[in-house]
Amino acid sequence: MGRSGGAPPVVIGVDIGTTSTKAVAYDTRGRQLAGNSAAYPLDEPQPGYAEQDPRRILDAVRESIRATVAELDRPVAGLSFSTAMHSLIGLDAGGDPLTPSITWADARASRQAERLRAVPSGLALHRRTGTPVHPMAPLPKLLWFAEQEPALFERAAHWVGIKEWVLLRLSGLLVTDHSVASGTGLMDIHRLDWDTEALAVAGISGEQLPRLVSTTAVLPRLTPEGADGTGLPERTPVVVGAGDGPLANLGLGAVQPGMVACSIGTSGAMRVVVRRPGVDPLGGVFCYALTEHRWVVGGAINNGGLVLRWAGDALAPELGGHAEEELVALAARAPVGSGGLIMLPYLLSERAPHWSALPRGAYVGLTHGHRREHLVRAAMEGVCQQLALVLASVRSAGNEVNEVRASGGFARSGLWRQMLADALGVPVSFPTGHEGSSFGAALLGMQALGLIPSIDVAADLVRIEEIVRPDPAAAATYATLLPLFAELYDALVPTYTSLRRLAPSLPPEPPPEPPPM
Repeated sequence: MGRSGGAPPVVIGVDIGTTSTKAVAYDTRGRQLAGNSAAYPLDEPQPGYAEQDPRRILDAVRESIRATVAELDRPVAGLSFSTAMHSLIGLDAGGDPLTPSITWADARASRQAERLRAVPSGLALHRRTGTPVHPMAPLPKLLWFAEQEPALFERAAHWVGIKEWVLLRLSGLLVTDHSVASGTGLMDIHRLDWDTEALAVAGISGEQLPRLVSTTAVLPRLTPEGADGTGLPERTPVVVGAGDGPLANLGLGAVQPGMVACSIGTSGAMRVVVRRPGVDPLGGVFCYALTEHRWVVGGAINNGGLVLRWAGDALAPELGGHAEEELVALAARAPVGSGGLIMLPYLLSERAPHWSALPRGAYVGLTHGHRREHLVRAAMEGVCQQLALVLASVRSAGNEVNEVRASGGFARSGLWRQMLADALGVPVSFPTGHEGSSFGAALLGMQALGLIPSIDVAADLVRIEEIVRPDPAAAATYATLLPLFAELYDALVPTYTSLRRLAPSLPPEPPPEPPPM
């Protein structure tokens, strides 16, 4: 695949994440040649808000690319982008931000989302756009701006996501790819065009949104400002790229039907690639584009590795920070099923498959015989059981599941690995080596630039480190508990609703406390 007589071409995959941007250089053999990251804060000025300064993110993108370019001893064939999905920024007529970047984690539009979900057209919107009606999505956020900040809403000439604004500053063009657009709640995934009804609900026009392009669209050059900031020649092509979830599938080599990608970092997700867009009848999954002919069906959960960190802070503070190994060892002392103790791990409400901002965490089945190890293990099991619910929704959407490939910080733990395989009831493969979304972005860029024949090569470039098979007895225990875990959510919805109604009259929720030094 490389140039005859020379080194293989290099593409830099740029992954604009929630807390940092990573720029990683790969060649067409899948080898990582250089990489750098630059961090930025997630601001929470009010409860439920989660926003960022887009200018700081742009600086981080430039910095991470520039540092990576400086490490390379060969030219860069192009840049290709991945991004955290569902962000929203209002721009003035000159392209400057009027708002912060409102991230996927922002819950200010909870009431707007609930209103939309409560009417039949809400599920219809979900089925047409592929995006659940949830406060994470730009559609309810636009409603919030229209209702809560009408003057600013009227001033906004354009509404974009963070990647669109970064690309505008680097290339001078205002475009959005079908993947990011399929996560806005504003694009008809069957027609690949902005959805008329969704635009009417949001109170905006199609002219206020970026021009829709494919994920493999190539922007021909950098602006002088973009070239200066990244250390690349102006002639460097930029591949628009896609959302981080679909690209994580590609980066794990999970590009064939029946192959599910699972990631557990702070949050978590399950996704399978399909050939045609669509969601399950109950709207339990999303459907986002990877390319025009490959779509990703799945669900994201808010509560992944952060549940274990919470358990450390709340149940074993004497272990201090970064005590994951000690906590896992503590959990290993408890039996499978935690002695009948179930934890609903909804510390940051939840997304799939319920897509509601209402739920809160709960322990159910607690007795005088339970100890810390049972509570910690139940927390870990709750995360895996929630992913099992997402996997069931993926199957309900008509998708066969043959293999699961998993990644994320949790994968370092043998107990997590076995617990996940047991809860899902299928073998789980653990690839090694690559930063999922940045590698996926680079591969997509290589296809767009004609450097590889197809993204199908991903399956051959990703090496599997270990395959963990379910333990039959443990898998049977989790399968028995899963219906109870699922029905607890429905049983507690009235309680969640009452808690939110009473919240203004109750003492404020305590802030997280740092672990002792």
